[in-house]
Amino acid sequence: MNATVSTAIFGGFMVLTVALGLLAVRGRSSGGGLAEWSVGGRSLGTVFIWVLMAGESYTSFSYLGAAGWGYNFGAPVLYVLAYMSCGYGLGYVVGPMLWAYARRHRLVGITDMVAHRYRAPWLGAAVAILATVCLLPYIQLQITGMGVVVSTISYGAISLNWAYFIAFAVTTGFVVISGLRGSAWVLVLKDVLVIATLGFLAVYVPLHYFGGYGPFLHRITAEKPQWLTFPGHASGGLGPVWFITTTVVNSLTVVIFPTTVAGYLGARNAEVLRRNALYLPFYNVLLFVPMLLGMAALFVVPGLVGADSNLALFKLVVDSLPAWAVGLTGVAAALSSIVPMAVFMLVIGTMWGRSVLGARANADIGAGEASGDGGRRTDGGRQKLWSQVVVVVAGALALALTYTAPDTLVRLSLISYEGMAQLVPMLLLGLVWRRLTLRAAVSGLVAGFALVCVLVFGGHDPVGGMNAGIVALAVNVAVALGVTWLGPRDADGRPDAEVLALDDEFPRDGGLPRDGAAGPTASS
Repeated sequence: MNATVSTAIFGGFMVLTVALGLLAVRGRSSGGGLAEWSVGGRSLGTVFIWVLMAGESYTSFSYLGAAGWGYNFGAPVLYVLAYMSCGYGLGYVVGPMLWAYARRHRLVGITDMVAHRYRAPWLGAAVAILATVCLLPYIQLQITGMGVVVSTISYGAISLNWAYFIAFAVTTGFVVISGLRGSAWVLVLKDVLVIATLGFLAVYVPLHYFGGYGPFLHRITAEKPQWLTFPGHASGGLGPVWFITTTVVNSLTVVIFPTTVAGYLGARNAEVLRRNALYLPFYNVLLFVPMLLGMAALFVVPGLVGADSNLALFKLVVDSLPAWAVGLTGVAAALSSIVPMAVFMLVIGTMWGRSVLGARANADIGAGEASGDGGRRTDGGRQKLWSQVVVVVAGALALALTYTAPDTLVRLSLISYEGMAQLVPMLLLGLVWRRLTLRAAVSGLVAGFALVCVLVFGGHDPVGGMNAGIVALAVNVAVALGVTWLGPRDADGRPDAEVLALDDEFPRDGGLPRDGAAGPTASS
């Protein structure tokens, strides 16, 4: 009976999820172009942008990994709160800058931006391939996370394999048709459930098992004090230096992460992004809940090892709550897998449809939408179609590897974030410093990414107590600066407004460029 009730609630919400995603494009032309599909027509307001970018905070990691880290290590898990809060602060500046640059030149992602900045369509294609290598593991991790959640909350009635397929089918069902706008609509449902379930568990678990927060925290300090200090319990080298360097490199990376940039570019205007950067840190408060409940599980379900430790939170839920509450908590966790996975798939599709399969001469980048018609020209429609095909292929590939060779993507996930960090100089430094040359940017990227692979796959992360990603990023910047200063300069006769990202290119209401600002040219 418990399995029937919980599974029925889960199934009903999965149908509602697909319906919401499809309703998001009701009344909109089915012929909408790539910009409408991939960045919501650049028209999303404060609420949708807030839930869309808050979705980056709450993936399956929030319910599984955060609780697992709290259960296994303790204090080091707080790096998540630190880097995300710092990333939101950087996003206050970076978000409007990237938004203005992309809107000015009719670009729809980071691959477009680097191709335009360095006048090299092949570079956009190369970055798309590199980013896909770093993003595919996240799709697989969300599929796996949802599988574990669904199998647990159904009391084993739904197998892991079927849960994996449900994650793929539901996500593909709405993202192919409705794109970023559909993801934003579903995120509203997800965030309501996340806030409600985590808010309830934050009060219920300490009261139910310990009699309140006072006795709970007293028991931690008395019996598990090593979980409250660095480097945490049995965490190896995750000390204060690792914490600081990880916070720095991750906060830099999160602002240029392709899924974050998709959120930036979907905004109606730059002021939406500034307000969003102010509000988002409040959402992070909820992340304390799975971290603390992971430590609470130390006393309730001791002895969890390996992957089972990621189920610390759900062991408490299944053990103490009625089936309907277990079902709702499972839906919130499942949507925390589905919606981020949808954005990952959408971003991969956009990068490939635009920069790899739809790559053209630099003079044509963005031409399909240059008239402001939403990309209804032939090129824009073809790019959208290719992007939708790639979404299905990317999701199917991740699903197939989840079934047949899960360790392949798990190993790649080791370098996902630290690998993406190596794009920071090419993108951010390149958009504010004109002297950075194509040779320098590529040389720095190759050096940094190669070093990350050597350090991480060689088992040297942390290295000297520091996050390997920041060591590689320092080498990346040093090589880029050295090649820029010592090597030949690229001949680029375009004005600064055509090359650099200037936050004041558009007024805060998102209207036309200010007087004196150059408009789009043929080279854009």
